[in-house]
Amino acid sequence: MRVANVDPFLTNPPIQKELCPMTLTKDQLVKSVQKSSELPKTISIDVVVSLFEIIKKTLENGERVMISGFGKFSVRDKNERRGRNPETGERMMLKSRRVITFKSSPVLRDKVNGKSG
Repeated sequence: MRVANVDPFLTNPPIQKELCPMTLTKDQLVKSVQKSSELPKTISIDVVVSLFEIIKKTLENGERVMISGFGKFSVRDKNERRGRNPETGERMMLKSRRVITFKSSPVLRDKVNGKSG
């Protein structure tokens, strides 16, 4: 017997929500901007895309992006180093590269940890 519209969480218990939170997508950000600002969807899309483009260009130039109450994105240079292929165990040199780091602000950290501020 096949049951239609069965909630998969009833047959398979969910993983604890703290361990597997939902991911915020660009589309959800657009909808949130649209709802909170009452802008048309096309303009809300432009706002979100423009914001991400500004952040990307700034980081590409090696500059920091600091958003008050949220945190700081920065680019860090990593030197060439020794490593190994995890599949074969073969030793190899890993090339130098640039990585993006994020440090949350104390305000965001407190909110995530449930502290009122």
